Amino acid sequence: MNTITLRAHFDGEQICLDEPFQLEPDTQLIITVLPKVQPDDEYEAWLLLSGKGLEAAYGENEVEYSLNLIRESNPDYEGR
Repeated sequence: MNTITLRAHFDGEQICLDEPFQLEPDTQLIITVLPKVQPDDEYEAWLLLSGKGLEAAYGENEVEYSLNLIRESNPDYEGR
């Protein structure tokens, strides 16, 4: 199995995965405990500002650009 990262939380009694994932019995795990973030006013303001920036960049009235507007293709691009 490849190494993967799964989000989880501790509910006070056990560690719970945030999304379903099938684990085989005796699968080895490494647990990293992250500090609990206590949002403050500045943090909340940054979240609001970044959200507004994303809304402006990807709004409902965003112009759709067709592929025929590409003047030079990226030879390293692997997307389809």
